[in-house]
This record gives sequence, structure tokens and C-alpha cells, in this order.
Amino acid sequence: MRAVLETLERSWSAADWAAELEALKPLLRGRRVVASLLDNGAAFALLDEALRAEGVVHLPLPLFFHAAQRQHALQAAGADALLLPLAAAAGLPVQACTVGGEALALLPLPHAPVALPPGTQTITFTSGSTGAPKGVCLSAAALDAVADGVVAALAPLGIERHLSALPYAVLLENLAGLASARRQGATVLAQPLASLGLTGAAQFDAARFDAVVRERAAHSLILLPQMLRAWVAHLVRKGLRAPPALKLVDVGGAAVGAPLIEAALQLGLPVAEGYGLSEGASVQTLNRPGQQRPGSAGQALPHARLRIADDGEVLIAGSLFSGYLGDPQPVGDWWPTGDLGRLDADGFLHLQGRKKHLLITAFGRNVSPEWVETELRSQPALLQAAVFGDGLPSLSAVLWPTQDSLSDATLQAAVDAANATLPDYARVQRWRRAELPFDAAHGMATANGRPQRDAILARHPDVLVPTPEFSS
Repeated sequence: MRAVLETLERSWSAADWAAELEALKPLLRGRRVVASLLDNGAAFALLDEALRAEGVVHLPLPLFFHAAQRQHALQAAGADALLLPLAAAAGLPVQACTVGGEALALLPLPHAPVALPPGTQTITFTSGSTGAPKGVCLSAAALDAVADGVVAALAPLGIERHLSALPYAVLLENLAGLASARRQGATVLAQPLASLGLTGAAQFDAARFDAVVRERAAHSLILLPQMLRAWVAHLVRKGLRAPPALKLVDVGGAAVGAPLIEAALQLGLPVAEGYGLSEGASVQTLNRPGQQRPGSAGQALPHARLRIADDGEVLIAGSLFSGYLGDPQPVGDWWPTGDLGRLDADGFLHLQGRKKHLLITAFGRNVSPEWVETELRSQPALLQAAVFGDGLPSLSAVLWPTQDSLSDATLQAAVDAANATLPDYARVQRWRRAELPFDAAHGMATANGRPQRDAILARHPDVLVPTPEFSS
């Protein structure tokens, strides 16, 4: 019988796992909302499952949240306890415990209870970049619907070993990875993210990651587009093909672009772009096995329903959240995602940018920055891009290269190549190098890698194309 979960130190049989879950019950009894601040590993997986069994709400906090964001999340959710590594709780009045072989501390919190939507099981935050992100309340029914939908869609692949490459505190890996793998009886391969080559929210060592995927003989994993791009570049540089055991590399969190998907497929990487959002309990569409359309986000999974509004906005139904923390507004049957897109004749979703990020140039042309950014990131020299130009005569961009050593001339050639795929009104006329990578730690990206344009522009104000001045 396959192991339930394997870390770098040990594995758990079904009987071992059940015993650990039973031992957790006294620690959680009487709690209402328990927060966690944990790296990937057995402790998080056990806690998440035990809280569900006990009907206690789980508030997973990403490790890259800064102190103010953590405090906001804890207060907004009315968390009455926080579980964190014992080493990080020195001097605090905690209850020491061992979960999944990890020395942890349970810290009681004095927060007053807050009203939660009925049936709330998990609270996730929409981004960890700046300010006070929104708390999304999800029911067990919504979470189950998504997990069941993912399992049904991927059943033909026979996945037996899933490597968790994204933080468990982020819904995409928590649900589409950990929960779905557990539900289909696959072994979850869990280890600290730094050991996989992922540091913070965006620093990624593709060589280390490739070695781990091969070493652990992973069948499936979930990546952000930046991670896939770096991995493809590493394989090309080293003349390598995809690890032979891989059956699925699910890519989501931001637009990927057909050129990157096709480059990955040529290397034997079984990539499948998907689409989802926290308000829909994560993944909604996926390019399923045998039903691939590079450049699209795939077809609706069994739990999801999609339609396109008159203005082009993507609407979803089927596994919606129960509401935002502190917001009594009812959710309704269909949720407006804020994403623009179209459904082709076969039901594949083609995303066309964010509705609220639509730029209108000084010449009255409407441009989605995500469209241009995807074309820029499709160039091998460019890892990240943020495009600006609302109200200006032409577009500009802040760029982060795939390698620090690349010259300005190389970056200009990449911009020129991207511009050649775009109409004149959507071409980038001015650009500059970014001072720092776009990541949540620097406040310039969400947890899923979406650029936070206001923060990027505030750090690079000189990137904007000057507006011509006229004298009378």
C-alpha cells in the first residue's frame, strides 16, 4: 500500500496518519479559528486535515506575509490560536507540542470572535503583497467540490506521487495539490520549500528544483509561470529532457503564454495551463490530458460553470466562496471574476487580461497590460514584465531579465521581438530594468506572482513615457 505522505525524514502509512490525527484532537478541542504559520511538511498537512475533521476553521498564513499583514489577518478572522514552529516562539506563553515529527508551539490569542459566513472551513487571503488583503471564506462543500473535480479530471493519468512545489498556505497547492492528491490516494511528497530551490515568494533555483523532481520521481506538481520559465531555460542550457516519471505539470496563478507552453512540451514536460481564483475555491479550468489547447486556460472542470458577460468578463459558478471577512454582501449564484476572456467553440477559455487593469492610451486605444506582458515574458531573456501607459501616447514597461548578466542590447532585442507580435498601439516604446524582482516580499507581486503595478510604478516612476508639452 502506498504511503500517505513522505518527507525527507520519513513516510506515513495510513495507520500512522490516522494515529497522528487522533493525537491532534485534544490540542484543537474548543477552538474556533486556528491560524498556522508553517512551511510545507507533515505538520501542515495533518493540521489542515484535523481541523476539517473537528469542524474548526483554518487560517493558513503564508510565510512571506510581513508582521503587519499577519496581524491584520489574525484580527480580521478572530483567530483564537496560532500554531508555529517552537523555535520561532521563544519567550512567548505557548503550549509546546509535536505534530508530524515537528516541534511546534500553540500560542493562544486574545482576539474577540468575529462573525463568519455559515459553514466557513478555511479562510484564505487574496494576496500577500501590500496593505490589508481580503479574507476569502470557503466552505467545506466548496473545497470538496474542487478537490473532487480535480481528481475526476486527472484520473486517466494514474498519478501516484505528487510533489508539493508551492506553499501549502496558498490555496492552489493546498487544494489542487495536497487535498486532491490525498483524495485520489496518491503519496504526497512534502519538504521545506527552500530545499526545492524556492526562497521567499519568487527566488527560484531551477537547477536545485530539477534535481529534486528527478530524485523523488514525482508524477505531478504545480508551478507558477515564472518557475516554469526558469526550469525550461535550465533544461535548455544543460541539454536535458524532462524527468521521465513526470505525468503532469499544472501551471497557473498568472498568464503563461503559448510560446512557453510549446517550449516546455518540446522538452517533454507534460504542462497543462489552468485558471482559477480564491473566490472560486481555486482551480476552475484546466487543459486536461488529451484535451490540450496551448495558449488557452483549458476547459471547465466538473465542478465549474463558466459564461462570458456582455462586456467580456468571465463569470463563474459551482464552487463559490461564502463571502469576504467583514463584508455582509451576499455572493450570489455567479461571481464576476474581473478577468476578461472568451470561450471558443469547444469550451476552451482564452483569457484576455484584467477588466480593471484596462489601459486607455492618449489615442483612445484600449489595451490589456496582461496581453502585452505575456508577449514580453514569452521572450527567453525576460522573466518578468509590468506594462504602463494609461492616458499616455504609448506604452512603457519595467523588465526583470532571466539572468542579471544580460545586456541592455539583449533586452532591447527581446522587446523588439515581442513588439513584432503586437499591433502598433500595443507596442512598448520605453522600458527600464527593474531594481528588484517582482515578488511578494518586496510588495511588487501577489502570492501567485501577479504583478502589483502600483507598487512597481512607485519604485520606477521614470519608466513612463513623458507627455508632450505644447507652448502657446
